[in-house]
Amino acid sequence: MRTVYVDVLITVNFMIDLMLILCVRRYLHIKTKLWRVILSAVLGGFLSLTALLPSIPAILNILLDITSAALLVTVAFGKTDFKSFIKRTILLFSVSFFFCGIMVFVYTAFKPKGMEVYNDVVYFNISPILLIILTLVCYYLMLIFQKFSKGKLGKQICTVNLSFGNSEAEFSAMIDTGCEVKEPFSGEYVIIAEKSCLESVTSLPLQKRVIPFDSLGGKGILDGIKADGIKIDGKEITNRIYIGICDGVLKGDVKAIVPYAIVKDLNVR
Repeated sequence: MRTVYVDVLITVNFMIDLMLILCVRRYLHIKTKLWRVILSAVLGGFLSLTALLPSIPAILNILLDITSAALLVTVAFGKTDFKSFIKRTILLFSVSFFFCGIMVFVYTAFKPKGMEVYNDVVYFNISPILLIILTLVCYYLMLIFQKFSKGKLGKQICTVNLSFGNSEAEFSAMIDTGCEVKEPFSGEYVIIAEKSCLESVTSLPLQKRVIPFDSLGGKGILDGIKADGIKIDGKEITNRIYIGICDGVLKGDVKAIVPYAIVKDLNVR
């Protein structure tokens, strides 16, 4: 191994981990604070010091990579249910493995000056400006891949903005063709959202409607409220639509559902 500068090693892998974690956050539509993402990337930078360890068997390397991915996911996204935790960890491990594979190919094929790959850790002894440029290029390439893969899988996600007086809430929602929950008296469609989606709202309307549902994996009651303003993907909604608040019903990273009929009628998609 050539001379390795610890500060460069940590900085390079901080930038790489920041890019990979942001990709996972965007791909899974995870709502988390930016400081958590940065802190996780800093941890990833220091975990790159494993490159200085003696060469270890491939199976141990993989186990070490999975453990590192689990730690970064926990720091970046916080506590969640076990299924979501596993999905996040697998995705971060996968994109990291994919990125490292590209770097190994580049290193093997072209032997670029100042580049090393050791114990699955990438090291570049290049200028900071070039490092930032390369990181941004890789990030946007992954976003393009994300958009292409989601288009192929048919998974549709939209952004919902709600306003209640001086308070606002923004969250990602899945567009569901099978969601037929309606307010029983008016027959209006209901956007279903977990209570956590509205945590930024200081005061919710006191007037509520009881909305029963027989879907979402069971039966129950939603607290139906009206927002002062609703936007889907930046487009204003003028229809009478209720927000059905649930608690612990929707699992996974996306905590809200928009009926496809709403999106279709408004030509949002």
